[in-house]
Amino acid sequence: MSSVWERGVELPKFETVKSDKKVDVLIIGGGMAGLLCGYFLQGRGAKYAIIEKNRIAGGVTKNTTAKITSQHGLIYSGLCQDFGQEKAAAYLKANELALAQYQKMAAEIDCDFEEKTNFIYTTEDKGKILDEVEAVEKIGGKAIYTEQAEIPYKIEAAVGFAKQAQFNPLKFISAIVPDLAIYEESFATKIDKEHFGYSVTVVNGQGRTVKFNADRVIVATHFPFMDKYGMYFMKMYQQRSYVLALKDAAKVDQMYIGNRQKGDKLHNLSFRTYKDYLLIGGCGARTGTKCGAFDELREAAKTYYPESKEVAAWATQDCMTLDGIPYIGRYTKKKEGLYVATGFNKWGMTNSMAAAMLLTGNMDKELAEVFRPDRSMMKPQLFINGLESAKNLMKPVGHRCTHLGCALKWNKAEKTWDCPCHGSRFEEDGKIIDNPAQKNLKG
Repeated sequence: MSSVWERGVELPKFETVKSDKKVDVLIIGGGMAGLLCGYFLQGRGAKYAIIEKNRIAGGVTKNTTAKITSQHGLIYSGLCQDFGQEKAAAYLKANELALAQYQKMAAEIDCDFEEKTNFIYTTEDKGKILDEVEAVEKIGGKAIYTEQAEIPYKIEAAVGFAKQAQFNPLKFISAIVPDLAIYEESFATKIDKEHFGYSVTVVNGQGRTVKFNADRVIVATHFPFMDKYGMYFMKMYQQRSYVLALKDAAKVDQMYIGNRQKGDKLHNLSFRTYKDYLLIGGCGARTGTKCGAFDELREAAKTYYPESKEVAAWATQDCMTLDGIPYIGRYTKKKEGLYVATGFNKWGMTNSMAAAMLLTGNMDKELAEVFRPDRSMMKPQLFINGLESAKNLMKPVGHRCTHLGCALKWNKAEKTWDCPCHGSRFEEDGKIIDNPAQKNLKG
């Protein structure tokens, strides 16, 4: 399986790290968030390095649907209720600044950047849509209300944000990385606090251990890999979702995503067009739990676009936080100089830019408050995460995750071993695919 973004795009290759290094800032993780951190630090003349355990953009970034928007589901009504209008407005402003930065950079980059209106729709009660429109307007945003959509089934209502965008993320990355200080096949295994700064243990492509000494460290590894700080294994779970690219299907001019929480998933799909392809996505479920995966999407394609042809199919994985807001800032309150960017809740492109701008001083510090990783964990999702972990820790099965020992589930759609506790994934032969696990399965 490979996404349409990979077609015709060859990213630059970078050497593995071969000797000990000293930098001001070390960025761990070569996805969109980590690469953008490096891009901004390069512009400021900082001494930095990016290390990636495999190839840059080789994980979640290459499997995105590549929507750039400050509209992250029906989030603003909930933010106003849970955190107040001031923090909801800060979240909106941070993501609008991120969108504006993409627009600025894409003006100089051939990355298929297109301005679109993004819509969140429902096929159920329109009350939640009306509440969202009201909340957005209260915090100074502009929302469009409609009861029409270009998608192949009837909706009740939708809320839209104009002047959002879509692009090809790998074309974008291929343009910004050639001059960056990147080391591929450089696997960070441990971070130790030193008297001044941090020492990071790295295993390079030849299996040799080297050290990075850094005043500051940014962990942008999708799911943070250090369990002894921050409780991220309790504060997040991971969710997989699936995408098909269809040829000879009716196109949509704008971007659409459903907001149905339960029930018929064939009426809760996302839609966007890329060149000659219609991309339909959905069927999301907690990693390691049963879902319709590609079968449901193929059923939808057959139902709605019977003359279409499938040209690509891929899956992605998202870190979901307790309250729908990413964790961006200090890894833990007591660890000065150690930072994290994670939990983008299916909106990784915009939140990656917001995270990079916040962590490199390119966004107002006052906006960082809403993203603080040390905010309260007292949310219903915390109980659900704990229950899922306890249930799978006690199951008597043969294959167990090398992270914390949870029972793994066989994913027949992708032929992988998946962890329902924290989302680690392994190939059939036991090789690790997705963290937080750091080790392969034992033979």
